[in-house]
Amino acid sequence: MPRLPDNTRVYAVGDIHGRLDLFRQMIERIDADDAARGNANSLVILLGDLVDRGPHSAGVIAAAREWRQRRPVRILMGNHEEMFLRAMDDPVALRHFLRVGGRETILSYGIPLSEYRGLSIKELHERLPALVPQADIDFISGMENLIALGDYVFVHAGIDPSRTIETQVAGDVRWIREPFLSHPQSFEFCVVHGHTIRETVDIHAPRRWPNRIGIDTGAFRTGNLTAIGLQDTDRWFMEATV
Repeated sequence: MPRLPDNTRVYAVGDIHGRLDLFRQMIERIDADDAARGNANSLVILLGDLVDRGPHSAGVIAAAREWRQRRPVRILMGNHEEMFLRAMDDPVALRHFLRVGGRETILSYGIPLSEYRGLSIKELHERLPALVPQADIDFISGMENLIALGDYVFVHAGIDPSRTIETQVAGDVRWIREPFLSHPQSFEFCVVHGHTIRETVDIHAPRRWPNRIGIDTGAFRTGNLTAIGLQDTDRWFMEATV
């Protein structure tokens, strides 16, 4: 079985997508579970796609920033964070962003719906710097692409099976599905990822141990946010639901 370094405990949280209600539940459950398990070098990893689709992306960003002030939290950039940053710079990218959940993100920053509906794409793009705090943009820009710990690799979407971990590129770790999801061979590590929605945790184990564990259970749509806990060779799953 994949193993973490000694005295290391990791909690990885799947795609939150603006569901502040579920994220707050998960924060409480992870903090309580961590305290109950005793001392360890404990780390939380958010697997990306904190924003879009759900109603409270701005609140999720604020909660993640606050949580990181209280305990070690590392955050991966998902494809939706990438689109958010592009939309801030480019009206054409903004138009696409709004169609894939960005509308909800922009509204979560407090612009009235009636005002939003009355703006052209150009006008909305000009309003964005006043709506979205620079601190949030800096926070998203500082998100990571990949985290490797022991026999585990944590990414948002997956990896390119033809590349080494050291040569993975941002476009793949944020966006890939195939050939990663159905890759028939074991890696030298287990990839923990989100991005691709499944009804339940997706453990793909073609050989002696899982080559990937997917934990995106579609929180924005299903009301079910999933996290995985890892220590030594143990793993357990946690859910926040409505």
